Amino acid sequence: MKITFFSNFLNHHQLPFCLEMNKKANVEFRFVATEAIPEERLKLGYENMNSSYDFVIRAYESEEEYQRALALAYESDVVIIGSAPEILIQKRLEENKLTFRYSERVLKKGLWRILNPRLYRNLYKIHTVYKNKELYLLCASAYTAGDFSLVGAYLQKAYKWGYFPEVKEYDIENLILNKPKEISILWVGRYLNWKHPEIVVKLAKRLKKRGYQFKINMIGTGPLEEKIKQKVVRQKLEDCVHILGSKPNEQVRKQMEMTNIFLFTSDRNEGWGAVLNEAMNSGCAIVADELIGAVPFLIQDGVNGFIYKDKSLKSLTQKVEKLIQDKELRERFAKNAYQTLMTNWNAQTAAEHLMILINNIQNKQNISIKEGPCSKAEILIR
Repeated sequence: MKITFFSNFLNHHQLPFCLEMNKKANVEFRFVATEAIPEERLKLGYENMNSSYDFVIRAYESEEEYQRALALAYESDVVIIGSAPEILIQKRLEENKLTFRYSERVLKKGLWRILNPRLYRNLYKIHTVYKNKELYLLCASAYTAGDFSLVGAYLQKAYKWGYFPEVKEYDIENLILNKPKEISILWVGRYLNWKHPEIVVKLAKRLKKRGYQFKINMIGTGPLEEKIKQKVVRQKLEDCVHILGSKPNEQVRKQMEMTNIFLFTSDRNEGWGAVLNEAMNSGCAIVADELIGAVPFLIQDGVNGFIYKDKSLKSLTQKVEKLIQDKELRERFAKNAYQTLMTNWNAQTAAEHLMILINNIQNKQNISIKEGPCSKAEILIR
């Protein structure tokens, strides 16, 4: 079976899945990169994965490679398409060949945007008109299916998906045993308005006022970094909030391994949030905003983490306090989060489930996957 995955460029969130697909004996797998990796990413130390793997076709390099990609777009038994030009699959869709779109939510700025006639027409033209074709949706956000449902697209044809960064295997009991005795809390992200680093400072102020002993580390950089530093000083929180700047991914993972509680404070603009996969894999007890794309797929509230009400300091504080007060709860969440990644939300499972889904669709069978990647995505309107 010939399966081709089209996207802008290969990155570390997609690589493990591609490697798993490339291993399959009965699959001829190709990844088509339609753009060179941006120069700014290379300067930050990112690997140029487009040039590192022999299953990658660089369609942007020459007319010959572009024509090769165009042929694959039409001839492949299955095509997965993410951030790539529509022209690649136009003929394929017209001739009803099995195709999966791979998408985060489209209404990150709010559901009201669907009232924009231009946006509505564009979504209808690209998605809804093919509703009776062999076109399906892989949802890289729990809110993707709901967004597309507002234009009548992918009804009963949307499946859970996401990003699948590397999953490390630990002795989870030992990992948790070696976490610090003093409560260590971690936040990782760019200092942007929609990632809400300011709520972390507000949380710290409340926790300190209530007499808790804790340490919050914040890793990242961005336009609001200096403002957050100033807030920490003004609120006299230097003893418990530490701004650590940017760190390579390996160091971020080491910090996660030494962290009790991980905070994920982004709002609806966080399409997926692969840092959540990494924190769960590292045995952290998670407290995450409800509108982050990955959260409803990965977190079962009260079982393997806490989900708090969007942008609510009160809700966030209540959840964090429970974890500070209850060591057994922290450790249970950490173990369950780790198991979620090891058993379900990883690249190997995603590749296996995708092959089952393809088989179910091609043979016109009921979808047999009940949980995890490629299970049916419910419609969440938020």
